[in-house]
Amino acid sequence: MAIQSLAVFCGSKSGRDPLYAEHARRLGSLLAARGVTLVYGGGSTGLMGELADAAMNHGGRVIGIIPRLLVEWEHQHERISELVVVDDMHTRKRNLYERSDAAVVLPGGFGTLDELFEMLTWNQLAIHEKRIFFLNSGGFFEHLLRHLRRLAETGFLYDRLEDRLTMLEEPEQLDQYLL
Repeated sequence: MAIQSLAVFCGSKSGRDPLYAEHARRLGSLLAARGVTLVYGGGSTGLMGELADAAMNHGGRVIGIIPRLLVEWEHQHERISELVVVDDMHTRKRNLYERSDAAVVLPGGFGTLDELFEMLTWNQLAIHEKRIFFLNSGGFFEHLLRHLRRLAETGFLYDRLEDRLTMLEEPEQLDQYLL
């Protein structure tokens, strides 16, 4: 199945390594160039802002989904194609999943990991079969990947980790999956 819309989970902060923001911008530009709708958390700061700005600056379609609670905290993005304000975090995540064909996880904090693990769990339970990608910017996810491999090694996963996650080192590696 072709990917026409992509959920991207990433930080509302930029992190300390400038590579994180660079990768977010390159991903946003790539999605716009390929006509893939970006679906993300709706913020204007951090990696979220970098990603959305790059997609919009290159003529892309961007849908932001943000809970009322975070409208002021994450500084809702005013320049995107569509901003959906929802009642709570659960509704936000459900909307992100429903409006996307696949997901990419960039560096981020607790919220990013929450979105990742819920999507992985739903995938394992066959609630959806959407592809999930990690953009391992500068090795950001190496420790987490080691732990996820440990889950598999110790018998806590139902199938191979590689069947659930695809690792990318550069944003442009996603291009082959967008066709």
